[in-house]
Amino acid sequence: MSDFSFTSNAHPAYVEGLYKQYQQDPNSVEESWRQFFKGWDFALSNNVQGATEATSNEGGISPKEFKVMSLIHGYRDRGHLESTTNPVRPRRDRHAKLQLTDYGLSEADLNTVFMSGEEIGLKNATLSQIIERLRTIYVGNIGFEYCYIENNEQRKWLRERIESRATSDYGLDLSKKRRILEKLNGATGLEEFLALRFPGQKRFGLEGGETMIAALDAMISCGADDKVEEVVIGMAHRGRLNVLTNILGKTYENLFNEFYGALPDDLSFGSGDVKYHMGFSSQVNTPSGKKVHLKLAPNPSHLEAVNPVVEGFCRAKIDLLYQGDVDKVLPILIHGDAAVVGQGIVYETTQMSLLKGYHTGGTLHFVINNQIGFTVDFDDARSSTYCTAAANMVQAPVFHVNGNDPEAVVYVCELATEFRQKFNIDVFIDMVCYRKNGHNEADAPEVTNPVMYNLIKNMKSPREVYSEQLIARGEIEGKLAKEMEINFKNDLEARNNDVKQHPLPYSYQEPELAWKALTNSRKIKPDDIFISPKTGVERATIDKVLRHILTVPVGFTPASQITRVLKGNEALLAQGKLDWAMGELLAYGSILLDGKDVRMSGQDIKRGTFSHRHAVLFDSVTNEQHNRLNGLTDGNGTLRIFNSFLSEFAVLGFEYGYAQAHPHNLVIWEAQFGDFSNGAQTMIDQFIAAGESKWLRQNGLIMLLPHGYEGQGPEHSSARLERFLQLCGDMNMTVANLTTSANLFHSFRRQLARDFRKPLIIMSPKSGLRHAMSVSPIEDFETGKGFQEVIDDTNVGKKVRKILFCSGKIAYELLLKKEVDKANDVAIVRLEQLYPYPEAQVQAILDKHKGAKTLWVQEEPENNGAWEYLTSRFAHFKNAELVARRVSSSPATGYAKVHAVEQTDILNRAFS
Repeated sequence: MSDFSFTSNAHPAYVEGLYKQYQQDPNSVEESWRQFFKGWDFALSNNVQGATEATSNEGGISPKEFKVMSLIHGYRDRGHLESTTNPVRPRRDRHAKLQLTDYGLSEADLNTVFMSGEEIGLKNATLSQIIERLRTIYVGNIGFEYCYIENNEQRKWLRERIESRATSDYGLDLSKKRRILEKLNGATGLEEFLALRFPGQKRFGLEGGETMIAALDAMISCGADDKVEEVVIGMAHRGRLNVLTNILGKTYENLFNEFYGALPDDLSFGSGDVKYHMGFSSQVNTPSGKKVHLKLAPNPSHLEAVNPVVEGFCRAKIDLLYQGDVDKVLPILIHGDAAVVGQGIVYETTQMSLLKGYHTGGTLHFVINNQIGFTVDFDDARSSTYCTAAANMVQAPVFHVNGNDPEAVVYVCELATEFRQKFNIDVFIDMVCYRKNGHNEADAPEVTNPVMYNLIKNMKSPREVYSEQLIARGEIEGKLAKEMEINFKNDLEARNNDVKQHPLPYSYQEPELAWKALTNSRKIKPDDIFISPKTGVERATIDKVLRHILTVPVGFTPASQITRVLKGNEALLAQGKLDWAMGELLAYGSILLDGKDVRMSGQDIKRGTFSHRHAVLFDSVTNEQHNRLNGLTDGNGTLRIFNSFLSEFAVLGFEYGYAQAHPHNLVIWEAQFGDFSNGAQTMIDQFIAAGESKWLRQNGLIMLLPHGYEGQGPEHSSARLERFLQLCGDMNMTVANLTTSANLFHSFRRQLARDFRKPLIIMSPKSGLRHAMSVSPIEDFETGKGFQEVIDDTNVGKKVRKILFCSGKIAYELLLKKEVDKANDVAIVRLEQLYPYPEAQVQAILDKHKGAKTLWVQEEPENNGAWEYLTSRFAHFKNAELVARRVSSSPATGYAKVHAVEQTDILNRAFS
């Protein structure tokens, strides 16, 4: 029978009205209703058993049939509001409106046979039988939310799967039930052992939510039985140690050593991180014998920050390893109930899930719903009915399930995985359970939640509940259940007593081998950092790329503005020069010819925020897109460029994850304005700046942050250079403020030329994108040339009285003033790279101009920019004078005239 759940709880009169409309003109109603009414008429005309009881005195369909149909739709739509999903306390009355009187029915109708029962597979059933089945399916230990899904195929598939299951159980065979018990034994046994052996140590245990281990196992096994070859998991700290050992196979010996405080063999690099933040990779065999790669991404205590990182990592694997097949990689995100509804990054990540540039084939979201966040009950944690509110905006189905019913949990996990594999959209599983201890094991939760924790202290663990259930059903013997528990505990004890374990066998994937081939963090030498490789390319390569990007396809009609841009490029090229955009595109083209990929995303990045890049042209007549670097190579590198949605946190995290998957592709995120990265500060602090130190994970992500004072106001001037410089340490990243197109070209190529990876932060120009002084001669891009950390001033006289050190766009104005003033006794030196600081090169310039006065000139206020960084760390600037805007709480003035006065004052003071 066709799917009618889109009517939700349609009023019976509405259905009856449709039927009368159908009787007058069958073609006037939608096809699925037409088929339904046709079947009804067939039953009536052939006097199908029971049909006469459902007819009216006039021989037509009884109005009560429509009421029963509405009742069925009501259960489908709102049965979850009455489902028995909470193992701790009664459900709050959410006014589901599922009483007989809500549909104009009464107890007198319970023994009446209704044809409508066929809608749920019950032919000639009484109303009592219909309600019994509806309550078993929709008001049991699973609450299904799916009727809001507009896609008819998806909604119908779910309905048929949900309503076709046997009502006696969930259709799991005995082998699956025993595996569930094994997983519960492992989860519970580990927590009990750690509590006994390491009292007082934080472990953020899983007690109360142990069924999650059986759930994860089911998702992985079910996915592998389809096409999944790799599963990438992101989660916060609660239950993480259990996932590491009982899902990914991290050895108990390694875990116990971390509790005993064992230090790594080599402490020469990095800070490390606490045990419940670390990542892990493994390769396991599922019960059906399938081999699957598992990865748990490292995550800081910013609970949901890892979400977009996982998605980006998965997308990179899909693009680079699995030829675009999203069914091969399964992202799983594990949330807490308070975090999934409270953290905006969850909504950003979910919102990106169906976008072309960020789609990963659907994510399984698993919520460990402890019914409490830190110490806050859900009344203070959310306004929505459920913590899974984010699912509704992308029409992802939600399965609410009782965590003390492991079979129900495994059933919905398999259902969710199959749905994801078939339709490639997100699914949310909300496992309602509890947190036996407080926020950590030393916390006293009864202080703030006495009523709930009085209930929790008497709760049996999911393992106990399930063991008793299996024994009562005669599916296992009590002796076997006890033996499984004792054997696991004995095994843990033996492993704790220094019995050496062997980790699971693991075969490295091609991207992992590529990472292993690079110089690891501990072995990078100072010279590797401070001496840039030669990254120029042959003139023939330059000519090939430039010809390609300046050629517009036959029949393509670019906008008139673009035609002017292309003519300007050609005119400049005739002079042997390349502007900023051409230098950038040349870098990408040369990298593609090297056989490496480039991925870029950002807000309006295809044209560039300041309409300079035009990596993709749009036909002014057809709106057809032309990627200017497509077709440059024959099966070598690929340029993937996507205009992002209006997010910084999620998109930056996604690109960081993408760059984490493979070292040999260039990954770039561009902010619309530099300080828009403020919205992604968590990602910058926790991953980009500190990820290598904490987790020994290198990353070559590039951030382009438009920066420069041009009178556009506080939010459009500063990319907050000072914040990035404050985060610098351990040679963790490169911070640059570039002034030439050639240096931009070499900075990109240097990212892939080195045998290590570091994030690159570029304070990219705005007006400088088209400035005459940013233009570079073609020979600066050729073989033998490389990145210039410092650009010295060669246009000086014999005696230099003053050296003006600066960085970025202010250099253009200083050079122009020098030319106007004919001040050849002033040297203007540009620090193109601020970190790692090019100390030797700066010292060589100072030695060359001994006795000259040293000044640092910056556009930013004194308490912003590079000044405090330079004076606090480097002797070169201890006695230097500062020329800058006055100390200010705001990055810049909002008044163009005030800006102009300030800028003139900076230039005058620099030369006075």
